[in-house]
Amino acid sequence: MASTPARLRDGLSARTLASAIDMTAVARDSRSLYLGLAQELHRLVEEGAVAADARLPAERVLASVLGVSRVTVASAYRELREHGIAVSVHGAGTFVVPRGDSQPWGGILRGTRPGVLEFVNAAPPASALLGPAYGAAARALSTTGLHVGYVPTGVGRLREAIARYYSARGLPTTADQILVTAGASDALHAVIDTFVEQGNRVLTEHPTYPGAIDMVRAVGGKCVPVAIDPDDPDTFVENMDRAARQHDPVLAYLMPDHSNPSGAVLPETSRRRLAATLHRHAVVTVVDEASADLRLDGDAEVEPFGAPVPDSACITVGSLSKTVWGGLRVGWVRADTVHLARVAMTYARRQLSVSMMDQYTAVELFGEYDAVVAHRADQLRAGRDTAMAAVTRSLPGWTFHRPRGGLSLWCTLPSGVRSTDLVESARGRGLLLAPGSRFGTGYAFDECQRIPFSRSPEEIEDAVAVLAELVGAGVDAGPRESVPSHAVPEAMV
Repeated sequence: MASTPARLRDGLSARTLASAIDMTAVARDSRSLYLGLAQELHRLVEEGAVAADARLPAERVLASVLGVSRVTVASAYRELREHGIAVSVHGAGTFVVPRGDSQPWGGILRGTRPGVLEFVNAAPPASALLGPAYGAAARALSTTGLHVGYVPTGVGRLREAIARYYSARGLPTTADQILVTAGASDALHAVIDTFVEQGNRVLTEHPTYPGAIDMVRAVGGKCVPVAIDPDDPDTFVENMDRAARQHDPVLAYLMPDHSNPSGAVLPETSRRRLAATLHRHAVVTVVDEASADLRLDGDAEVEPFGAPVPDSACITVGSLSKTVWGGLRVGWVRADTVHLARVAMTYARRQLSVSMMDQYTAVELFGEYDAVVAHRADQLRAGRDTAMAAVTRSLPGWTFHRPRGGLSLWCTLPSGVRSTDLVESARGRGLLLAPGSRFGTGYAFDECQRIPFSRSPEEIEDAVAVLAELVGAGVDAGPRESVPSHAVPEAMV
């Protein structure tokens, strides 16, 4: 067995860690090389040779020192994450998890560490209307002192407000079709956990929100990606039809309004055809509307997906996280009462109730929702225009579709530039980004890079300047090993 150093700490080098790894034991594992490596790394952690909080070496560097493929190391790290032994965050690295702790990287998320430009998450700052809404909610709550504080399906006034919101958009809804959750991701998780079982297939647009892919995989499902081209929605409908015939999916997951990351919007005619097509195949569509209200060019609102088909054909999830603030944990599920009852039973196993304070605040915000949306659109429009101008000026060869809404630019990189390497290099300059492969399945989208425009114009300019310097220095030149999306560390994106 290799000799074990007394204690390997944060920032340990690949060579130091490699000297402690018993590659003979790794090779003896009859299952696979990556599982053997994961087991050996686990041993070093359990024996205390690798310290709690230690940052493990970069995958590619450790792979080179050990003489194995990068995918082997990436898969071993993934195995450690899945067993709670390690945790990864884009731009920070992979860390050993101390017992009782799940965030050894401290304050690096959201740019709380000085000098860090956090562009992993496409999340805007709090709305200026949030503070007054909290104040009004506190005053309203002062009259409910005798209430126990648990409302499993959501406060009645909030469910009624959400129902009115959908009805005004052209999708008649009643309060008993609404379940309040702690954010859209919480809502989506409850839906997927209810309807997807081991081996089930779920159709997804491609690229797509990575959280949906992770949730499907977590319950043993399999994503079936269907490429979406903002310039050719009719082909997307035809391909979804074909995929539904060939794969017998139980669900389809879509973001028809300002999709993450591409910003694509499915036109009304196409969404009607697609809703009818999936209904004909008995596929329930899960419609993610987290970004539906983020229209930046004064476009008329497109009819909600599923309006022309029965309520049983679509389940919609939404939230106030993008229009108001991610810290306001209010989301919802809208569905027919039969489907909603099943989701509510699943959700009740995880959570008794969403914060009453947040729910009362949401009621206040829905009372002036037009102003809320207008305020957010002004902020994001400035960010989008800054990002487009900066990329066009400073990153020749980068191309993108001009998004008419949403939160990010989805850029195609010049030949020879790889997102995974670019993100790794940018981290050393204090810029944190999510690699393009995070938004797909398999080995897709390493030739793409998402740039959120939810930060201030000054921060966006700084981020693009860092990218321009790195690309100008030829940071991504040369061949590299492709990395599958599931081997890329998780992040809130």
